[in-house]
Amino acid sequence: MSSRALRRLKGEQRAQAALHALKLTEEDDKEEDEQMKTNTQTAHKQKNISNIFELIGEADVDVCPSDEEPAEGINDRQQGAPMGKDAVKNEKSKKKKKKKSPAENGKDNLGTGDNIDAILETLEKSKGLSHRSTDNSASEHRPVLYVEHRNLNPETELKKYFGARAVLGDQRSKQRQRQFHRCSWMTVYKDTWPRFSRPERALYSFECSFHPVFSLTSGMCRLDYRRPENRAFYLVLFKHVIFLEKRGCPRTALEYCKLILSLDPDNDPLCMLLLFDFLCLRCREYTTLIHLYEEWEVHRNLSQLPNFSFSVALSYYHLSQQEDISPVENQQLKQKSNVLLQNALIMFPAALMPLLDLCTVQPDAAVSSHAFFGPSIQTGQPPALSELLSLYVGRCHSLWKEAGQMLWLEENVRKVLKRVDAHDPYVEDCQNKRKQRYQSAPRNIHRHVLMSEIKEATATLPLEVTTQPGMGFDPLPPLDSILSYTRPERQNMGASNESTLSLFFRSLLPNFNLQRPEDRQEVARAGHELNQEVNRLMVAMRDMLANIQFREPQWEDNQDRDEEEWD
Repeated sequence: MSSRALRRLKGEQRAQAALHALKLTEEDDKEEDEQMKTNTQTAHKQKNISNIFELIGEADVDVCPSDEEPAEGINDRQQGAPMGKDAVKNEKSKKKKKKKSPAENGKDNLGTGDNIDAILETLEKSKGLSHRSTDNSASEHRPVLYVEHRNLNPETELKKYFGARAVLGDQRSKQRQRQFHRCSWMTVYKDTWPRFSRPERALYSFECSFHPVFSLTSGMCRLDYRRPENRAFYLVLFKHVIFLEKRGCPRTALEYCKLILSLDPDNDPLCMLLLFDFLCLRCREYTTLIHLYEEWEVHRNLSQLPNFSFSVALSYYHLSQQEDISPVENQQLKQKSNVLLQNALIMFPAALMPLLDLCTVQPDAAVSSHAFFGPSIQTGQPPALSELLSLYVGRCHSLWKEAGQMLWLEENVRKVLKRVDAHDPYVEDCQNKRKQRYQSAPRNIHRHVLMSEIKEATATLPLEVTTQPGMGFDPLPPLDSILSYTRPERQNMGASNESTLSLFFRSLLPNFNLQRPEDRQEVARAGHELNQEVNRLMVAMRDMLANIQFREPQWEDNQDRDEEEWD
């Protein structure tokens, strides 16, 4: 609730208190001055028509507590009553004699120093609701993949860390001078784009070409990844998420991750669920991760993904470390986190040793020598499970480097070993699940690993993926792609059955086909005409050669000719 709305509400309560006080004052003054009573009643009736709205307007103008005056004094001045020292004393003595009504008590509480906390407390007592409870209920009713426009701008997150002056700099003065309508939400157009901002420029181009009814935040718009026209938008969003996370804006990256997931939540072509938990932990959105896990676990079986099994347990652990919770709630959250972490370690035991290795932690001898966490458990797991575990460990190992988390992990590892030695039925159940499941990873998981460029996960890709030729702008296209634009197929003609004349015509006309009847007739007619012309040419050449006769030159007898002239 804004301060203006609070002042307006405060003005309404003061108006009600003023009206009640005026009625009591008129009854007390009835015996003293009948004429003043008549004037007061007449003025009160006139004021009663628009009294509430006028007092609200006056309450909005009053900002400082020092400038405020009692409502009775304002009404008396409007009625023309004297406001000298005697009048003030009389009013004070009358107020002391009268009993305070609930409205007056509320007015006193609201007017004390203009304290916002006192105002909210008074509203909570009077209406049974508070602003905080209203916000919580509104956030609880929002969809899991709800996207907010303001969180799509990384400058909003950077302002929280460094302040608006450090982020905007000299741009603030220019923005104050001119008001412009924001035409894009994902990016802001800049006159000089940096060299590394190619995803931002691509996003700006895509957003400018959106359909008028396409909405980023409604969650009702879908884009089919099977169509090649839509894949570029998916890929540039994914690259932008990775760029934002490395830039230090995990909250903005999470908002874009929800955006990608909302475009096709059923198929999830880029498998954003493998990245969602990491971004939630990075920006401390623990309740968001738990909310998604509880809502999607029934139909998506998220507990079978290693990243969700460990990250949800870690989220409950972080919630238990908060200082503003009761001891009972702290104990419940801590117990919940212990159970989830133990179940994750029993289901995915091969993740412990690589995680400790990347965190540069030397495991206990009792843990490293135990067969449950030994090398045999890592070599005997299915390839698809190795790919998922390598992806999680390579991406999220930095979230486990704190000393408190390592002590919590060590405590639960010891409890897991006790359960394994005691032959807990849950251990055997998880072992059977690992053998039956994770035989082959879906194509979207391979696509996610290729685009993430995490070396620990890329090394576990199968040969049919690494040896397959692909394009960087379309990694692992779907096998059931929908082609909207196709060109007619050209019939393959064998060169051995074609003559030189037909090849000549095909070089001029690519669609020329000698096998079609009309084309064969055309070729026959053209060949016949060509043969006639060639025959005519040959006849003409024969005639010319036949008529050529060689004649010897005639020499004139010249006696004066010098015989040695040509010597």
